[in-house]
Amino acid sequence: MAEFYTIHPDNPQPRTVNEVVAALKAGKIILYPTDTVYAIGCDLRVKSAIQRVRALKQMANDKPLTFLCDSLSNIADYAHVSDGAYRVIKRLIPGPYTFLLPATKAVPRLVLSPKRRTTGIRVPDAPLCLALVAALKNPIVSTSALSLIDCSRAPKDWTEDWKTDSAHLSKAELFDRMTGQVDVIVDNGRDLTYQVSSILDLTVDFPTLVRQGLGAEAAIAWGVTP
Repeated sequence: MAEFYTIHPDNPQPRTVNEVVAALKAGKIILYPTDTVYAIGCDLRVKSAIQRVRALKQMANDKPLTFLCDSLSNIADYAHVSDGAYRVIKRLIPGPYTFLLPATKAVPRLVLSPKRRTTGIRVPDAPLCLALVAALKNPIVSTSALSLIDCSRAPKDWTEDWKTDSAHLSKAELFDRMTGQVDVIVDNGRDLTYQVSSILDLTVDFPTLVRQGLGAEAAIAWGVTP
């Protein structure tokens, strides 16, 4: 049975943040809300936790995992950021974007794409996520929980709004389904959402949109190639 925490969405209580961080440091995996979807996460520095996340998601080791940072300077610790990439990231963070970047040696091999040596990094517009990263002093793995639940009734294009009603999966059902699979569940009191992040490839000369999600229009307006 997972531990359950309720936290304020805009002003996360420091005591609760510290309790969740203690769980992350202990190698536990969490279900937590981001500015897009609910995600499965763990401490980027705990190998056994990353392995558990991969097993839970049934992900092969050659499939990269995204992780959260809390600032542009924090991103630079884990990725090589060109001048062009810097300008794009600075304009768009915090926000619903995943940036594909060349990884530094600080990124664990279990997380990055082994062939391209790239990694996916987010700085979400979510006070809880930013508070967790700041308190942990490490990035947090962030991989969507949607594939772990029965979303057969969800639309194929999950970038569209999907309003919850009696015929759709509720947040309570999500928590019930996940309570035996994760160690900690964090609830910020907000409705469940199925809107994903936009993925921007910043490893190329001209930043490119490779998945259209939340914030895609703003990214294109700032010069990202659709």
